[in-house]
Amino acid sequence: MSKTSCSLSHTKWMRKYPIIFTPKYRRKIIHYKIRRDLIENFRHLCQYKGVEIIEGQMMPDHVHILVLIPPKLSIFDFTGYLINM
Repeated sequence: MSKTSCSLSHTKWMRKYPIIFTPKYRRKIIHYKIRRDLIENFRHLCQYKGVEIIEGQMMPDHVHILVLIPPKLSIFDFTGYLINM
């Protein structure tokens, strides 16, 4: 489990967001190699932006991720970053 709060020089924060991705028409395409590649890509992209993945679950037709996003990054910028990469 993650820390109870994070801090910067003048603030304490705890911004947890659930993010759900689904393929078009909710097709069941997330299997084996695609699943491993997605996990690796999500970890790498989150690490690059300084976002902590608290919890994640991959189903054949969707992906759940619970992330801890720092205040310098908006949720919209982060999800757009994940989608475009």
